[in-house]
Amino acid sequence: MAGRQVAVIDYGMGNVWSVLSAFRYLGGEATLTDDPDQIITADFLVLPGVGSFRKAMDSIRKAGMDKAIHEAVKIRGSKILGICLGMQLLAAFGSEDGETAGLGLIGNRVDPFTPLELGHRKLPHVGFNTVRFNEQAGLFRDLPGQPDFYFVHSYRMLIENLVGRHAICSYGTDFLAAFETENICGTQFHPEKSQTNGLTLLRNFLYL
Repeated sequence: MAGRQVAVIDYGMGNVWSVLSAFRYLGGEATLTDDPDQIITADFLVLPGVGSFRKAMDSIRKAGMDKAIHEAVKIRGSKILGICLGMQLLAAFGSEDGETAGLGLIGNRVDPFTPLELGHRKLPHVGFNTVRFNEQAGLFRDLPGQPDFYFVHSYRMLIENLVGRHAICSYGTDFLAAFETENICGTQFHPEKSQTNGLTLLRNFLYL
């Protein structure tokens, strides 16, 4: 895996050290950066995060990282993996703390679970849960048929208009657990906290 240089984007939100540690364990050359110039030139980008959609986008835009991410992904063809909030930020819009435009790398929305969907279930959705793939290839290669991953979230990305490989999880209702659309990938779960299954997925990302 020599030469797989991974830029983990630092916008001040999220457990970046566990993500860095996981990629370094896999042999990737992972560095933490908030420098737009480094983001533009990276071949592999990782956007982690925990917290508010609006606050995260405000921080990313203030630092000019949104433009750098777009240039890297849309023009240079760099691969990007959004994790938890980072996956949500790849979307067109999110409703947390008010309607906010995301990075718009995919056209989906991010909205909260509704009380009708949840029933007796509580938020946030925390712990290991099973996911189901539409295709066990690419990002999902070499994983069991219905593996468990670790989730911590109250908002979810809607499944509508999704093209490509994806994984679904159920918590009162089906929601998008992960996806791979060309060079854009996301996981609502935390692969860096999901033991062997998570490490397999992160390794797959580095070989897409």
